Amino acid sequence: MFIMMAISLYTSRVILNTLGVSDYGIYNVIGGFVAMFTLLSGSLTNAVSRFLTYEIGKSSNHLNLVFSTSLTVMFFLSLIVLLVGETAGYWFLNSKMNIPIDRIVAANWTLQCSLLTFAVNLISVPYNAMIIANEKMLAFTYISIFEAVLKLLIVYLVLLSTCEKLVVYSILLLLVSILIRLLYGVYAKRNFKDSTYHFVYDKQLLKKITNFAGWNFLGSGAAIINIHGVNMLMNLFFGVTVNAARGIATQVNNAVQQFVYNFMIALNPQITKSYAQEDYSYVRILIFRGAKFSFFLMLIFVIPLCVETEIILKWWLNIVPQYAIPFVQWTLITSLVTILTSTMITGLHATGKIKKYMIIVGGIECMNFPITYVFFKIGYMPMSAYYIYFITNVILIFLRIYLVKDLLYFRLKDFFCKVIFRCTLVSLTAPLLPLIIRNIQSSSFLRCFEVFVISFLSTVTFVYMIGIDKKERIYIKNYIRNFYYKMRAQI
Repeated sequence: MFIMMAISLYTSRVILNTLGVSDYGIYNVIGGFVAMFTLLSGSLTNAVSRFLTYEIGKSSNHLNLVFSTSLTVMFFLSLIVLLVGETAGYWFLNSKMNIPIDRIVAANWTLQCSLLTFAVNLISVPYNAMIIANEKMLAFTYISIFEAVLKLLIVYLVLLSTCEKLVVYSILLLLVSILIRLLYGVYAKRNFKDSTYHFVYDKQLLKKITNFAGWNFLGSGAAIINIHGVNMLMNLFFGVTVNAARGIATQVNNAVQQFVYNFMIALNPQITKSYAQEDYSYVRILIFRGAKFSFFLMLIFVIPLCVETEIILKWWLNIVPQYAIPFVQWTLITSLVTILTSTMITGLHATGKIKKYMIIVGGIECMNFPITYVFFKIGYMPMSAYYIYFITNVILIFLRIYLVKDLLYFRLKDFFCKVIFRCTLVSLTAPLLPLIIRNIQSSSFLRCFEVFVISFLSTVTFVYMIGIDKKERIYIKNYIRNFYYKMRAQI
């Protein structure tokens, strides 16, 4: 995970310097199309993974039926989105977006590559879901590292290229995407006998998967409007330079979230399988502990990155776009808040009863877009979008808990006392020492290093003292002891 994070951040630095602020901003806003669709495909992966994992948990023999039906749904959905992208997306790009005239051709190439990348990703969703459902996380790790190395390699190929750099970068990213998706598909076919496609038509199953994916799409659509719709608004009101700053914030956030994602990807199948086996008490334990540990894991990185954002960006980037520093800080803080309900949403997916939740939560999330538009229209600066987004997500935390508690058989009091209260205490106490160091020392790389070390030690200490309960401390002690003896036996 550290390798992928380092490569991802270094790649962003080099590509910003290679493309320049303007082209990087163009790729961020146009590539926002593929980012939107990637978010959609990730959501659909969760939906398909839910059905596959549920069947595994029930020891069902219908696994291939679910896989084949899911692949059929993804194929037709990719055709629909490609059609929309080639019509509405093309029109919006060439008629409404704030892009320099001499960059329109390159922007159109970026759009085409982004759409094709999405189609490839979407069709591979059932294969990825099959790997997740079978909890083969090592395969994800190796392929993810390989993908990160390839992306670093293409940055240097772009640097050496004498052709249009933005176009070359977009095409090479498409080729990398195709290769990675082929690797996932080959791995799934070789390791899981039920991942061979057969065209089948099961009306009842097709309806269940389509309905679930459809309501899940509504939730993803709200997130797309929140994140990338606001990105479009920033382009219309402030231009590509602000998009470049937003792109930097997104890259940092994605690198940090990769750690939590790898943790969650191992935990999610256990939640779904336990629910399928009607072990609801264990489901509650997984949801509560998963929420806490994912929060603490992300907090380890959020504290030093927020405390030393300025010096980190100056060291990381030769060019620091305007607004990049506050964008990074508020993006990380909002993601930290949002992660509290991530395992709860996995539990909700396991129940299959997502219609009411998606309508209410998705509807409120969508309000972020028009509110931001109004603020921009009356003259507020780009940072207002981040304040609105943060406030919306804080409200949604309480709403999510209220809507899901009865479906997953837990009390509001338990979640607040065992999760939110402990996470709040740690997040208020752990940053104190790093902030003191920042305020008493002058800005330097040595201070930055000290802040990172003290942040790690402070966070781990307060997590152990007040963030976890007695049973969790015993579990951690036993895990460390077993790991030590295992390593000692191998020496």
